[in-house]
Amino acid sequence: GPLSAQPLMDVKLGELPAWLITCNFSLQGMLGGVQKAWSSYYNKYINVKRGGPAGISMLLAGYCLLSYGWNYQHISKISFLVSV
Repeated sequence: GPLSAQPLMDVKLGELPAWLITCNFSLQGMLGGVQKAWSSYYNKYINVKRGGPAGISMLLAGYCLLSYGWNYQHISKISFLVSV
């Protein structure tokens, strides 16, 4: 594709000066670049798909560990009485 349409990470080092010349350094162009970068970051790290079997099983395992932690003293007293 055209050099101006390529993201920075896809530009080769020798093409960097030509790529910089095609960039829009006006205020509107800079704000558009910031907005595009934020959208990319948001979609990659924040707006990820949640759910599925892995998410549900992790939630269930966390609940079991948390429940065990809350009831540990009660469980340890019962197991001590049973073993005596």
